[in-house]
Amino acid sequence: MRTSPAAFLLIAISLAGCTPPPPSRGILLFAGSGTSPDDVAAIQSILEDNHLDYSTASSWQLNRMTQAQIRAHRLLIIPGGNFVTIGNNLSAGAVANIRNSVSGGLNYLGICAGAFFAGNSPYNGLNLTSGVRFGFYAAENQGIRKAPVAISWSAGPTLDQYWEDGPQLTGWGAVVARYPDRTPAVVEGQFGGGTVILAGIHPEAPERWQRGMLFHTPPHVNRSYAATLIRAALNQTPLPHD
Repeated sequence: MRTSPAAFLLIAISLAGCTPPPPSRGILLFAGSGTSPDDVAAIQSILEDNHLDYSTASSWQLNRMTQAQIRAHRLLIIPGGNFVTIGNNLSAGAVANIRNSVSGGLNYLGICAGAFFAGNSPYNGLNLTSGVRFGFYAAENQGIRKAPVAISWSAGPTLDQYWEDGPQLTGWGAVVARYPDRTPAVVEGQFGGGTVILAGIHPEAPERWQRGMLFHTPPHVNRSYAATLIRAALNQTPLPHD
């Protein structure tokens, strides 16, 4: 019986004691401990509306994924929530696997808590930022926990964005968008071979999050901006910088 080339490849891999990497699954959306279920759902709706392939992972699953399994994806999204809980519920091994995967070419999008977690957080953070640790946007010091904020960016008009306990991103990356006080609200940079985009705001926010607040930007415009950030991270597309 004649052996096919594919069979020869499998035999060679077996003899080498290796396992072929799993196929690419596009986007991995983290939905584990510390993430906001509402924010996970908001991001899922944008991924589905834009026909982007994705899968989700809990903390338990991410803690058990190998670096090869993480690297099988093109983009990891860590949504909003509580960055302390996110970090404390991931193992040191999982954090190292994520960090090494980004260095090796996995792209990363961190939104609010996901941006805090990407920095040099003392709560088992990824430190994709060469030691830079992010603080809260200045509204937090005034006792404000959530609000519409006018975000300026060089590629278009000012957008009123939903902000809730998010960071300002001074000290790392190229500035894509700024808060009213000119501190960075969205930044983009590289960590090894991976593109990293961090946002202190929630462009993915659905309309119901805006109840009781005045927004001049329609939710569908903001959600379109969220899709722009996702595609830029997924495809390693440089965003306009100021």
